[in-house]
Amino acid sequence: MNRIVRLETFHNEFVCFVRVTAEDGAVGWGQTSTYNADITAQVFHRQVVPWALGADSGDVAGLVHLIERREHKYPGSYRARALAGLDTALWDLAGKRAGKPVASLIGGGPGPVRAYASSMKRDISARDEAERLVRLCAEQGFTAAKWRIGAECGEDIDEWPGRTEEIIPVVSRALGDGIDKLVDANSGFSVPRAIAVGRMLEDNGIGHYEEPVPYWDLEATREVTAALDIDVTGGEQDWDLSTWKRIIDTRAVDVVQPDIMYMGGLSRSLEVARMAAAAGLTCTPHAANLSLVTICTMHLMAAIPNAGKYLELSIEGDDYYPWQRDLFRGRPFKVVDGHVTVTDAPGWGVDISPAWLDRATYTEAAIESFRPSAYGALYCKGGKP
Repeated sequence: MNRIVRLETFHNEFVCFVRVTAEDGAVGWGQTSTYNADITAQVFHRQVVPWALGADSGDVAGLVHLIERREHKYPGSYRARALAGLDTALWDLAGKRAGKPVASLIGGGPGPVRAYASSMKRDISARDEAERLVRLCAEQGFTAAKWRIGAECGEDIDEWPGRTEEIIPVVSRALGDGIDKLVDANSGFSVPRAIAVGRMLEDNGIGHYEEPVPYWDLEATREVTAALDIDVTGGEQDWDLSTWKRIIDTRAVDVVQPDIMYMGGLSRSLEVARMAAAAGLTCTPHAANLSLVTICTMHLMAAIPNAGKYLELSIEGDDYYPWQRDLFRGRPFKVVDGHVTVTDAPGWGVDISPAWLDRATYTEAAIESFRPSAYGALYCKGGKP
């Protein structure tokens, strides 16, 4: 067994990178989920590190499962977000040990992955959205694009009156017949309104309708799915495997969209993809920013047999995602003819910017100096590895 002997975090409010070191000196890099990453880093050190230090660095899925059990009183998003940092770092380490990209470890391999241009904005007019999507498709060769409709959790109140009815046909016509068209409602509608908007989408050649109603209402989602011919998609917010089983067993959606970082890492995302494959459902994961989540998703889609037609690739820059600037060396998200590339470099195949790491808040946990929290000492057998 090659034990984990050191776990380090580098974070700001938006991003937290994790470095894992095994006793043979092998190193892997991962990332917790973005946003409030400073809080997630605290969860990582309090509730993940005590169980991970001293554990087998080669049993990724087994260790994730163990921590879920040990921290069973704390199910929820933050535990999953923190676990993602450990899981993705261990997969990177495994790839580097094997001299292979992670995609090759899970049944795939390096190569191009088709991407769709994914808009994150709602405070943009139909005309301006059409213009920039058409331009990006022409410049970078995208053959698919997604834009936003409704208002996020809007309860049928649009971003501004009439925006949904305007932006659907305007952008669709501008993109033309050669581009696959996707929209995202971000839980914005009631069932009747979602179905009415879905009919409009069908009439305008749009084939992907994401999160039309509140995502937590699976019965409402299933009602919309049953009423429409186009693909209704969802699941980005869901991390609980029992919820995923319900989503898949009831065919609440046509296409599942787990987010690797929200899920708790690649291992748990693979479980969702396998459940979906067994049920004959496609998996098109959520990857809404240019951090490690999109890199990991590229590897996942290059490997699973039920991968969707395209990878989500955000088109937003500094005005929307100023924190994603200069996270990595080089250009890991370079688009050529509408595709990004999983390289043959080992692990995730990316290098985190040393300058970014130098600016981040640093915390170390090492097996020789680890001391449990007061809670851990009382109730977790000291939290000792």
